Amino acid sequence: MRTGAVCMSTEPGTDIRRVEPGDEKAVEAVVALLDEAFQDDPVSSWVFPDPAHRRATHRHLMRAFLEISLAEGHVDLTGDGTATALWIDVPAEPEEGEEDGPAQLRAAVDPANERVELIGRLTGSVHPHGRAHTYLLLIAVAPDRQGQGAGAALMAPVLERCDREGLPAYLEASSARSSVLYERLGFVHLGEPLRLPDGPLMYPMWREPGA
Repeated sequence: MRTGAVCMSTEPGTDIRRVEPGDEKAVEAVVALLDEAFQDDPVSSWVFPDPAHRRATHRHLMRAFLEISLAEGHVDLTGDGTATALWIDVPAEPEEGEEDGPAQLRAAVDPANERVELIGRLTGSVHPHGRAHTYLLLIAVAPDRQGQGAGAALMAPVLERCDREGLPAYLEASSARSSVLYERLGFVHLGEPLRLPDGPLMYPMWREPGA
């Protein structure tokens, strides 16, 4: 989906754990962290323009993204619980007969809000196909830990695996500033930015292995 609230400097020795689906304590910690980190993000503010409604509903969208990542990829969390990354393993070609994910997401999260469905359709329209890759759906760092390297340290093991296995990586940055930071990790812009209707830009970015 998108990335935000992350610093790309290096912090060696960060303790990283894999979140398991049955670990409800860790799941709740990730949901709370995502909700806090993205509460005022431009894309979240576009999806939920009313602040009161966003405070009440946004966490349900974050939980839905978490559940998707647990089912189709994995979720990493730093040992101190201040940074998390949601990854999805994307095959070269979509499986036949896949269900309508954006519509299901809207029905589960906020049925009256068409933007919940629209954000999925728009990002899906620019998502590359034809090569298997890993997709950084979301990455977040707690506000009081930003700028200390947790984001880069959290991404490093996955990008190292991508380099070893010859696997590309993909993400959508939620701001021009964060896209510059991802360039330092080898990501390049993939086509034109995605403009949400009457909303902010998102920046599709691609990383070849070994970049």
